[in-house]
Amino acid sequence: MKKFSCNEDVLNKIDFKGGLLPAVIQDLKNNQVLMLGYMNEESLKRTIQTGTTWFWSRSRQEYWNKGATSGHFQYVKSISVDCDYDTILVKVDQIGAACHTGSRSCFFNKLTIE
Repeated sequence: MKKFSCNEDVLNKIDFKGGLLPAVIQDLKNNQVLMLGYMNEESLKRTIQTGTTWFWSRSRQEYWNKGATSGHFQYVKSISVDCDYDTILVKVDQIGAACHTGSRSCFFNKLTIE
């Protein structure tokens, strides 16, 4: 597993006051948005330490490592934080499906705009 060194200045500015931050997961190869999860300080720390994505499940109230049960891991290639330090962007090498439905991306339901 890959371990990352972190820019402590950026890490210390991340605003976890609300507890959870949205984490947008994007495919490194084609920039497709794969999913949105929620991270708190501990799940971000686990992501940095292991090189795979970790989230906080709001429904189960527990940490989960993407791929631990499905084998569809997300290998972290980069982590960025937005200008307000309240949203995380994680670029990954996605193995298999990102969505629990078996789809490559969770964003497959299209709205028709007329």
